[in-house]
Amino acid sequence: MATVKFTFEDKSISPKTVEDVEVDMSILEVTEENGIHLNHNCGEVCACSTCHVYVLTGEDALEGISDKEEDFIDRAINPRIESRLGCQAVILDENAVIEVEIPDQRKIIGHEH
Repeated sequence: MATVKFTFEDKSISPKTVEDVEVDMSILEVTEENGIHLNHNCGEVCACSTCHVYVLTGEDALEGISDKEEDFIDRAINPRIESRLGCQAVILDENAVIEVEIPDQRKIIGHEH
């Protein structure tokens, strides 16, 4: 099973590591199932940019980025080369170790769960 290590742009939030992550889960689903706050508005259908994250390592273990996802990343706050949408970053490698930084959620108007 994969491991996802989360860090946060908001340094008041402690890093969190989630182990035993199943293949075919998105980064957004990992956050939802483990009490990690990541805004999302569109219902995980790649129609907004509120679940924007930075994949620092382990990009090769994720489903490739689509043209549609790239278009929405361009609308995110502070997009970088390692930007992905959490709803579209699906884990494909059961041995993956992925490091994800979550942007400061206070700057994003989004749905909270």
